[in-house]
Amino acid sequence: MTRWEPPAAGREPAAAAVLGWLADPKAPHLCLVSGSAGCGKSTLLAWLVRHGSRSATPAERAIHAVSPFAGSSARGTVWALAAQLGLSARTPGELVAQLAADTRRAAIVIPDLAERAVAELVLELARLPHVRLIVEARTGSPAHGVLAGNGYAELDLDLAQWQDTRRFEQWQAALPPRGEADAGARAADPVDLSSPEAVCAADPWVVTALYEADAAEDHGGLRSSWLKAGQSLCREQTPATRALVLLAALGDMADPRLRPALAGLADEAPWQVDWTLTKGDVTPPWTGPVAALTLGEGSLDGTVLAADHLGTVRILTLRDGVPHGRLSPAVGVVSALAVLLDGTLLVLGEAGGVHADRSGAQKKSGSGMEALLEGPDEADGLITSLQGQAGTALASAGDVVALGDALGTVRVSGEAVARAALHDGPVSAVAVVSLPVDDGTMLPVVYSGGVDGKVRAWSPLEDPMRLPVVERRQSVVALDATYGDEGPLVAVAWADGLVELHQPDTGGHLRFRPGAPVRAVAVTTQGSVVVGMDETVVRLSPRIRQPTTL
Repeated sequence: MTRWEPPAAGREPAAAAVLGWLADPKAPHLCLVSGSAGCGKSTLLAWLVRHGSRSATPAERAIHAVSPFAGSSARGTVWALAAQLGLSARTPGELVAQLAADTRRAAIVIPDLAERAVAELVLELARLPHVRLIVEARTGSPAHGVLAGNGYAELDLDLAQWQDTRRFEQWQAALPPRGEADAGARAADPVDLSSPEAVCAADPWVVTALYEADAAEDHGGLRSSWLKAGQSLCREQTPATRALVLLAALGDMADPRLRPALAGLADEAPWQVDWTLTKGDVTPPWTGPVAALTLGEGSLDGTVLAADHLGTVRILTLRDGVPHGRLSPAVGVVSALAVLLDGTLLVLGEAGGVHADRSGAQKKSGSGMEALLEGPDEADGLITSLQGQAGTALASAGDVVALGDALGTVRVSGEAVARAALHDGPVSAVAVVSLPVDDGTMLPVVYSGGVDGKVRAWSPLEDPMRLPVVERRQSVVALDATYGDEGPLVAVAWADGLVELHQPDTGGHLRFRPGAPVRAVAVTTQGSVVVGMDETVVRLSPRIRQPTTL
């Protein structure tokens, strides 16, 4: 058995009780650590986090997330917990919903809880059967009033049974007088919430709490942009990267001086923002939430197609994001899009069936009789081969279509016909790339992503690569790939909101976190990435400064 370091303040009895509660499957899901000021609540929780974060800690006593500040902001608490749990959530409701869907055990510590809104979030999380919460609240505080008396466990550290009296008295005697301790704590410097330079350089948790408390003033659009992208903004990063994230979330109703100011601040960031479409935008107008993206081919060349949550597919100019048309495949919810060489749109419906919309396809040359004598074209054959198949992911390149399914298998139709079992669990995204080979022919390569957190590469003419292209603990939610000037480019979006652009031949990669759940990505041959979310579509291009990094 691993020896554990005893907590300070003579709190061995309380520590033993908390560890026992964590390991008891029948215990209430919330343990409230209460007591008066200075009784050692924060000291106990700090010990618990250190103990529960060690690699040798048994799984039933492990701590998975801790709010790193004094619980003064509901949004800040959501963003901190989501980031540590590998999720992407903007609001308390989104965090609860995502944790409800992810049934892995999660033990969460929230120290020094002060806000009623955070206490209400705790009660919602405590209803989830796989979530355990250890929460500190001073006895008699508003947060304590919300949490106490709900049938949950409470550890009142003012009670003598939870302390070793001699060691507790020694600990208290070693503390500085309370007045001196308070005098030594310097008040946080004020932050100009209307200054992009100030908010990008300040403590992001302080900025979050100030913006959350200042609902009457939008500060030129900075506040709404910050609250939209806050989970990303509160990560450790440079002011330049923080400015980039804010710029990507900025709407066209913001103060016009903000965009050039943020662009200047973001000059040292690894990306530049080419254009954005944000909820509420007028010029160009926002086109709605994004459920799927793909780049156009044939008559749709130079466009990016974006499907919304109701199944309408809008055509956006790739250069500037301006919408100039729409398609309505009438399949209900759309989960994936692909475009064939002639402009035929393939749509993967909610039930997994593939539907074809040929309204934008290039017509055959010649008279009607000549076209009839030519017989069916390659697109007709591909569409026919897909009938009756069901999948969870769809992509195409040239005359090859890839369809991933719920069993982890990818099937290829068209010029090449093959199948391979690539993932443990459902395939969540696929992409097809035509790579040139030495004899001048094109080799189809399929990239696939799964809920198993792996991105695999496979040519239908060869065995799948043994090792993943990239692997993380989070699920892949979207994927796209193309062939650029320096080889393949693979864009991946993960369940925790991270977007990555990989160059497999060189190992170079770039990262971007927009701060909201990512639904779809599309990558161009120049390495620009279009990122689709519920409230924003943004196109980013890499700034190349080093040969080893995109």
